[in-house]
Amino acid sequence: MKHAYFILILILTLFLNACNSKNQKSKNTNSPTIETTYFGEKPPGLIPVMFAPDIVSPEGHFEGGTFSPDMKEYYFSRKNGKYEKRTFFVIRYENNRWGNESETDIKWPQFSEDGKMIYGGKEYRKRTDTGWSEPKYQGEFLKDQAHGISLSSKGTYYFGFNEKKGRGYGSIRYSRLIDGKRENPVKMSKEINTGRWIAHPYIAPDESYLMWDAEREGGYGDSDCHISFRQKDGSWGTAINLGDIINTSSSESSPRVTHDGKYFFFSRGDWEVKEDESTNWVGKTYWVDAQVIENLRPKE
Repeated sequence: MKHAYFILILILTLFLNACNSKNQKSKNTNSPTIETTYFGEKPPGLIPVMFAPDIVSPEGHFEGGTFSPDMKEYYFSRKNGKYEKRTFFVIRYENNRWGNESETDIKWPQFSEDGKMIYGGKEYRKRTDTGWSEPKYQGEFLKDQAHGISLSSKGTYYFGFNEKKGRGYGSIRYSRLIDGKRENPVKMSKEINTGRWIAHPYIAPDESYLMWDAEREGGYGDSDCHISFRQKDGSWGTAINLGDIINTSSSESSPRVTHDGKYFFFSRGDWEVKEDESTNWVGKTYWVDAQVIENLRPKE
């Protein structure tokens, strides 16, 4: 009798496990697989390579973009060629494949850690049952926000700020959320705010490091990507140029790390002088293993 009871329990356990596995598989059928994550591009090593998936750039005019944390949406832009003006697109992963792109009015979005909010510039949107809400104004604390914005897990914004001193001048500031209210922007120290064209900050989710781009003495050319690690006392360490692996005589900018923490993306390009003597930035997106950041982190 005990033997028969044991067999019955075993059969029931196997049945429940099979059902759970089936349900789990069903839940994941609409999630990108290893083969389709990052559009199936071969992951880079410690030397940057161009990120140029044919799926978003069949004509080679892809500039750069951002994946949502769940990897089901990709927002990107194209410029040059037939795209005289920068044009913004979104492509979604649906029915086990990446679909066709469609134009969008969402420009340069960044995602909150949980993927429930996108922000960019002075506005934000929240995810709804039918998509994204209409843009809403973030508040007066961002009225002079310039190029680039990044949000930490603590809810602190780091952003480029217009100094109004003239062309090429700017700084990076931050605003914490205190008792449900945004503090006035706080200018960061000279460890960060030295040089010209200071812009495009990226704050690590845990705020252990900050990356940005700027022109500084001793650099490699135009703007270079830099990093500063937070010290034990809460201050920011000396700015570190990311070196000739990342920076070149061209202009490197917009450093970012993917939501999974695996890859470091940035832009590389040059300023092109047109016939009317106006300038146009022509650049591409590169990616590299995020280990390059850890290799620079000061040892305890």
